[in-house]
Amino acid sequence: MGRPREFDEQRVLAAAGDVFWARGYEATSTRALTECTGLTPASLYNAFGDKRGFYLRVLDYYLETLRERIARLESTRSPGRAIAGFFREVIDRSLADPQHRGCMLMNTAIEVTNDDPEMRRIVGDEMVVIERFFCRCTVAAQQNGEIPKDQQAEDIARMLLGLLTGLRVLARVRPDAKLLNGLVRPALAMLHLTLPRAMRD
Repeated sequence: MGRPREFDEQRVLAAAGDVFWARGYEATSTRALTECTGLTPASLYNAFGDKRGFYLRVLDYYLETLRERIARLESTRSPGRAIAGFFREVIDRSLADPQHRGCMLMNTAIEVTNDDPEMRRIVGDEMVVIERFFCRCTVAAQQNGEIPKDQQAEDIARMLLGLLTGLRVLARVRPDAKLLNGLVRPALAMLHLTLPRAMRD
């Protein structure tokens, strides 16, 4: 039986996530990880393997919160409002982040290379999760009349995924409320959806 870990794993993942998220995988050094987590290199590698293994665990921890947000929106709002609320939350979170880090998933998608097919698969699979969320909501919203039926739900879901990707990239380099709201508002209007007002409005 292995020795129990003598640290708070969630705290360590959150601390390392902040560094990986801000700097990216390649630019994050082992020294930066040990400084932010308080772990020695030996403890870090014993717990998580190498730097890549640690990054994948941190990424999964980050994605757990994304999946929880999707589940919350689907369970508490109508399907059309779940889509609009998702984009509202993305914009609000992007503008509230003083480091303008964007989305860790999208940042990983930009950084990953052909030399790492496993990480490409992980990122691609998570993109599918988001696309399916959009598709489920679109199908349900077309059935209840929130979204017109003149376009295929699958095509709308892919359009929304592309919108999200562009939004997240823009939020890193031009975190301007008018820009981000103006990007999303007309796209939702074409679906007869309304972008909710910002929380601070």
